[in-house]
Amino acid sequence: MIPDARLSQITERFDYLEARMAEGLSGDDFVTVSREYAELRPVVEVVRAYRALVDEIAGARAMLDDPEMAELAEAELPELRARLPELEQAVKLALLPRDAADARPALVEIRPGTGGEEAALFAGDLLRMYQRYAEARGWSFEVLDEAQTELGGVKEVVARVAGQGVFARLKFESGVHRVQRVPETESGGRIHTSAATVAVLPEAEDVDIRIDPADIRIDTMRASGAGGQHVNTTDSAVRITHIPTGIVVTSSEKSQHRNREIAMQVLKTRLFDAERQKVHDERSADRKAQVGSGDRSERIRTYNFPQGRMTDHRINLTLYKLDQVMAGDLDEVIDALVADAQAAQLAEMGG
Repeated sequence: MIPDARLSQITERFDYLEARMAEGLSGDDFVTVSREYAELRPVVEVVRAYRALVDEIAGARAMLDDPEMAELAEAELPELRARLPELEQAVKLALLPRDAADARPALVEIRPGTGGEEAALFAGDLLRMYQRYAEARGWSFEVLDEAQTELGGVKEVVARVAGQGVFARLKFESGVHRVQRVPETESGGRIHTSAATVAVLPEAEDVDIRIDPADIRIDTMRASGAGGQHVNTTDSAVRITHIPTGIVVTSSEKSQHRNREIAMQVLKTRLFDAERQKVHDERSADRKAQVGSGDRSERIRTYNFPQGRMTDHRINLTLYKLDQVMAGDLDEVIDALVADAQAAQLAEMGG
């Protein structure tokens, strides 16, 4: 049984937030209260369903002492009790500590690894895969910065994804993605192995990171298009260097003002992520998390084109539907990763 005091604490907090919302809040108060209210709502729905079932079981038990009702109670009890474990598990999952960044937008950074032009082409394929996944989930997907190779591959790309629960689902994509296929650039038809690295960072909010203007150097450069062609160059690209950490970010949209804005946001997000990684490393120094170590140099997935399969090495899941996966059908693998992470959390908490 789950301690009732914990459940009461949650429902009381929810009732309090509901009363505050009814007062007609505005500005920052409204944003803060409505965010917490929205996060608690699904938890409270599960808690109420669980409590209603516990009450029903208690009521049926009491009826056993009544000769006229005992038969009905004996028929009802097994069915009610059979529903209990599933709801108990649902409550435990709902009560798991949330990563505070789960509800945030995310920056997705993709870079080719080993494999030359083929790796750059695969990085482009991954970009399109995430773009389609975002579309399918109704998320917005904005490419902030992209450098292409002569053949249309990606040297580096940074995209911002916003919508409901973006980081909660995309955070499992961080790591090395390996591809095995016959490259379009290869006439001999041999299978090559190459790789691309994906980093998914929760977007920083202004309250998270304060940057001292003395710590940054801002340079403007000539922006150029794919492979340095097709675009009239302008002095609009912005490069910001964060001197204490050596982090360098660039943005090459058409507007210099917008570039400065984008580059500062990307810099804040990378600094925020470095801070989170530091805390994560300290916490997990004595235990390795189940779904990857959070180490971006870890190989997490293989996409094998000749066999039409995708394998996620962290949970030993293989799906023979590579075409659908590359077309953005990622829910099956992400659902499995979320479930595995939750199971690890439950085990850790003795649940």
